Formats: sequence, structure tokens, C-alpha cells
Amino acid sequence: MYPFYFIAIALIFYVAFAVVPSLMGIYLSFTDWNSYAKAINFIGLDNYRTIFSSDENYMHGIRNTAVFTVATIVLKTIIGLLLALMVNRGIRMKSFHRVVLFMPSVIPMLVVGIIFKSIYEPQHGLINEALRAIGLSSWTQHWLSDVRWAFKSVIAVDVWKGAGYIMVILLAGLQAISSSYYEAADIDGAGFWKKLRYITLPLLMPSLTVTTVLNLLYGLKIFDTVYVLTNGGPGYATDVVYTQVFSQFSLGSYGVGTALITVLFVIMTLMGFFAVKLMSREEQG
Repeated sequence: MYPFYFIAIALIFYVAFAVVPSLMGIYLSFTDWNSYAKAINFIGLDNYRTIFSSDENYMHGIRNTAVFTVATIVLKTIIGLLLALMVNRGIRMKSFHRVVLFMPSVIPMLVVGIIFKSIYEPQHGLINEALRAIGLSSWTQHWLSDVRWAFKSVIAVDVWKGAGYIMVILLAGLQAISSSYYEAADIDGAGFWKKLRYITLPLLMPSLTVTTVLNLLYGLKIFDTVYVLTNGGPGYATDVVYTQVFSQFSLGSYGVGTALITVLFVIMTLMGFFAVKLMSREEQG
């Protein structure tokens, strides 16, 4: 009987803290819920029309979120894989290198933001000072306040922070691959790239599926990196969905904010589903 008690408790918890809040959120997204009126009125699709209107900046935030997600998935996966391949080899102080490369992922985002704000500082920041020192003063930029560079700079910080975490997952996948495959490939005269293409990547696909889904979910709900570094600025250059949600809730427009969360939830569900299906198909192939 005890397992049934645990199942019942889990179901009650799931319904109370997942299903009910989600349904309430969906309903409230169809209302004019705000901090200025006592009554909550049903207004149908008006909040969604506002979000998808060309006169508003919400679509810009959705596009930025999509670009951020795709860019960080690709960059973190490539860099994480390269780092995993590097530390998986017989190099000296292997454990030390793993710890150092993983360390950025456990640093609080507030600390990372303070560090990179000083690094990106246009007058005395590390990047611009280094460029001036090697005679490339013309390459110096206002990294976080220039519309052309702000979003790219935010992406770079997130990749720096998260690549080590992806490395650890892929490293576990690499260590699960039997050395007999590589020994057989050596006998056949296969080089590094053929081993990578025909042995490493196919057998690493389960780990790549995990990292892709994790990066996808993290990228779509990104907030802290953008908020700490730029707060969505300059203008709306780095605005993402959750900075817009934060802004709407700060202004008391709870209905629009809840509608934005609902739109993002639908996007996350669909993209997560198709990513898992695609990666599973590649894994089976």
C-alpha cells in the first residue's frame, strides 16, 4: 500500500503546484488583470493581439529570445565538445583543468555580471585596454551600450559561463564510449576526423540530446544574464521575453505579462518536443 500513498502525494503535489497554477495563468492571460483596477474582466485575445502587434516591441523580445537560444545552443555545444575532447585526452593535471573549466558555471550570475561589466567598460575595461596595448585602438567598442555589440556581448558572457557545464555532460558521454571502437579504427588507419564523425558523434548522441534540450530550455527562459548586464538596453536591443515580463509586472500589467509567459510556454513545449524528436531520430540513425 505504501507505494500508492507516495503516488497519491505526488499527484496532489503535481496538481496543486503545476496544473492549477498553469490553468490559472492561461485564464488570466485572457483578462485585463492589472494593479489599477479591483475587478478582473475577461477580454478574450486582446492581450495576445497586443503582443503580436507590429506597433509594440514584444515581437522584438521574442525574436531576441529565439536568436539567443539558437546562438547559445550552437556555441556552447561546439565549445563544450572541444573542451570535453581536450580534457578527455591524457594531458597533465587533467582533474585541475576540468575543475577550472567547470568553475564559471557555478559562479552566481550577479558576480559574473559585475566582473564582465568591468571587463566590457569602454574606458578602462580589460578588452579595450588589451586592444589598445596591441595597437588596435580602432577596434575598441562600447560593448554593452552600443546597439551593434550589446546583444553579442551578452551571448558571449552566457557562453563563457555555460560551456563548462556542457563540457562535463559530454565528457561523461565520451568516457562511456568503449576504447575498443577506437582501437579497431586505429587498425583500419582512421584519422581523428573519421573517428569523430563515425564513432564519437554517433555514440555521443544521447549526451548531445540532453545538452541540446537543457540549452534550449535555459535559452528560452533567459533573464538573469540580460538583466544584470544590460536590463534589456540599450533601447530594446537586448530585450528578451522575460525582461518584458518583468517590465509588465513592474508596471502592474499582469494580464499582458501572463500572456507573454503563456506564449513562451507554448514555444518551449513545441521546440522541446521537436528537438527531442529530431535528436532521437539522429540517435537511432
